Amino acid sequence: MIDVGGWSPEPVETAEVIDAAPSAALAGVLDVEPPGEELPPLWHWLHFLERPAQRELGPDGHPLAGHFLPPIPDRRRMFAGGRFRVREPLRIGDTVSRRAELASTAVKQGRSGEMLFVTVRHTFLRDGTEIAVEEQDLVYRSGDAASRPPEVSFEAPEVKAPWTLPVTADPVLLFRFSALTYNAHRIHYDETYATEVEGHGGLVVHGPLLAILCLELPRRAGMKVTELSFRARRPVHARQPFVAAGSPDGELSIEAPGGVTAMTATFSAA
Repeated sequence: MIDVGGWSPEPVETAEVIDAAPSAALAGVLDVEPPGEELPPLWHWLHFLERPAQRELGPDGHPLAGHFLPPIPDRRRMFAGGRFRVREPLRIGDTVSRRAELASTAVKQGRSGEMLFVTVRHTFLRDGTEIAVEEQDLVYRSGDAASRPPEVSFEAPEVKAPWTLPVTADPVLLFRFSALTYNAHRIHYDETYATEVEGHGGLVVHGPLLAILCLELPRRAGMKVTELSFRARRPVHARQPFVAAGSPDGELSIEAPGGVTAMTATFSAA
């Protein structure tokens, strides 16, 4: 049984000068022009990165210990979703502080057993004034993964929506995004580990990458997103064709092969 009684980490605050290089690098991965002086929503994920020493990593590539990592044995981490509210954008050259704190924890029963849902809140401040707030929902589970990887379809989904962005994330793209976000989780680059240890159907496309691709739709339409919410529902695997779909009414999704909706999202715009 998962037990996190007494686990209550204190808030942590860090500061960083927002550099232009990470945004230019992500723009290259997405085959778009760099965004200019304002970071698009969620592009802050390339900043405030943790860079643990190699000796501090576990067998899955994640740190063995960390300020907001729950004290449960053999934990496996999944990105579940989050929310983001923007009052003022983060800008290139700004000195921005980020205050991270544990917002909530909840133990729930899933198909694979007990899961711990952890929400971490990030508050971004410029000159002491709050400019944005993010909440990240993470899921941790203990124990062995599924004994057999699921069947994976590679049939391109047929999607009808006002906005569509077809994508196939090959291992090179996944490697580049892992590098940009300093994410050493082996499910994104080690196919043997992903399938035989964690029970996935192949290399897993990063949940944050799927969320960024959803937000590319209103961004490319010239809309300025001020608030968004997203939820990861099913994994997408490398080489699977998928479509980021949406409309100006605020609905977004990632549609994967086999009629699978891998992520849903909503947004509001100024």
